Amino acid sequence: MDLDLGLDPGLSALRPLGGFFVLRTSRPPSPPRRPDAAAPLAHAYAVRHAYAAGHGNAAGHEDGVPEVRVPVEADPLDFRVRKVAVALGTEETRVAASVAHQGLAARLWSVTLACAALYGAVPGLDPRLLCWDPDAGAPEDLWLAEVRPLPGDPATVADVVLTAHLAPLTAAVHTRYGVATGLLWGNAASALAGAGRELDRWARRHGRTDTATRARSLTADLFAHPLLTGTGALAAAPELSFRRRSCCLYYRVPGAGVCGDCCFSRPPGVPRSSPGALSG
Repeated sequence: MDLDLGLDPGLSALRPLGGFFVLRTSRPPSPPRRPDAAAPLAHAYAVRHAYAAGHGNAAGHEDGVPEVRVPVEADPLDFRVRKVAVALGTEETRVAASVAHQGLAARLWSVTLACAALYGAVPGLDPRLLCWDPDAGAPEDLWLAEVRPLPGDPATVADVVLTAHLAPLTAAVHTRYGVATGLLWGNAASALAGAGRELDRWARRHGRTDTATRARSLTADLFAHPLLTGTGALAAAPELSFRRRSCCLYYRVPGAGVCGDCCFSRPPGVPRSSPGALSG
């Protein structure tokens, strides 16, 4: 597809890449299963204020964050975290919150990187227009109410993903569940590296060397953003790889090990000779 054609309304070029990269651009075909399903992502980010007011969260409000109140019962972020906890079999809400955070970050990066590499443009993912069903399985089910093309350069991609989504999501998860911000930005970096790597692999498998080059270049440029600087080491050869300086806490899930880009070579407290120390 030529880069000067802009975005088609259905973002059809994303479909061959698979579930993590696809973005639906229509409303869901049936009514949501729950009152708090099918929520704009803006609700997930803003709900921390209502939660703090209703539950006495000791973390309080963050300076400079707009005061937006939504009903406590309509809480898509907490619903998702609890769903992830059940799926993982963990009683540690902090672990589930970290995994949920990284899963949503992976979807946002995948969609935006793929659009930038394939179209040369990205859709504006306004959190008020980008909807999310927290009761869906993985990968997260997202749909966009209106496709508004923007340039596909690194600065715009950073604004679309980091500024509009991952900054407020990180603030919400940190405030509500006590997950360290450094860990959460490590999640964001890990998700970016993973999306870039999968897009690069797909493009090379299909002889799309131009797309592969753009994906690798854009990923590297985004890692220079101040919010991601210091999260880990990105290498570009022989393929995109990343070693983070934090841990997403997945090793604390019963029976799990560490992820491939973890700062740990094996789960803390596990002897070096223990089987299954590396996973994820």
